[in-house]
Amino acid sequence: MPANDIAGEVAALREPLELIMREAGQIARETARGEFKRWTKGADNSPVSEGDIAVNNFLRARLGALAPAAGWLSEETEDVPAARAMETVWIVDPIDGTRAYITHRHDWTVSVALVAAGRPQLAALFAPVTDEMFIAVAGGGATRNGVPMTVSPGASLSGARVAGPKRVLDQVAAASPDAQPQAKVFSLALRLTRVAEGAFEAALSTPGSHDWDLAAADLLVHEAGGVLTDVAGKGLRYNQSQTTHGALIAAGPARHGTLIELMRDRLPEFA
Repeated sequence: MPANDIAGEVAALREPLELIMREAGQIARETARGEFKRWTKGADNSPVSEGDIAVNNFLRARLGALAPAAGWLSEETEDVPAARAMETVWIVDPIDGTRAYITHRHDWTVSVALVAAGRPQLAALFAPVTDEMFIAVAGGGATRNGVPMTVSPGASLSGARVAGPKRVLDQVAAASPDAQPQAKVFSLALRLTRVAEGAFEAALSTPGSHDWDLAAADLLVHEAGGVLTDVAGKGLRYNQSQTTHGALIAAGPARHGTLIELMRDRLPEFA
């Protein structure tokens, strides 16, 4: 699927992608009902489970059939440059929030985005436990369970519901005592998407997130009228040579500006 044909083709993928996402969520939930293996990986000992692998394998087969010319980048697949040296690429986190998944919490998701020329064109985020399906098409808006989403308006942090790592929220609260820190959301994609639906006014992340954590949520936030950037105000590019990102801020446009100033002036360690 060449990049210049994406606009005409991507809308047709929306409905079949939603069906695939629901099947993926069912696989994850069925795996979690029984005894399943879990282990750690990488230098940071991040968790992985049989559920992650089962969903990854399912998505690779089904998304590959849905868009055969698209490449592939997933948290649970070895990164092979040839597999994503395409005009369009699926960027996938089969279970975002594995710690929540293995402890039977509700705040884990299946996250999928179709990226062209470094930016997501189609995104789906599914929270199976709460049955929330978030879908966005570039230029076509974003929905939660079929209902259009819009970020919260305003610029002030007074009364703003702000989600993020505790140490960052503590710093935000010290700088703006009327802000309302939110309980931890284990899925970073879901944390950011709560901004898109207006459940949070802002969401923050510290450095180290990956393309698969962000690509779907990025499109959802922007199509809901919000902004997701690094602390310098620069937008994100995906499927580049470097797939990790720095500290990030998601919010409505005016409040995003307020947070950018706060991070630059009062919380330089956040950057």
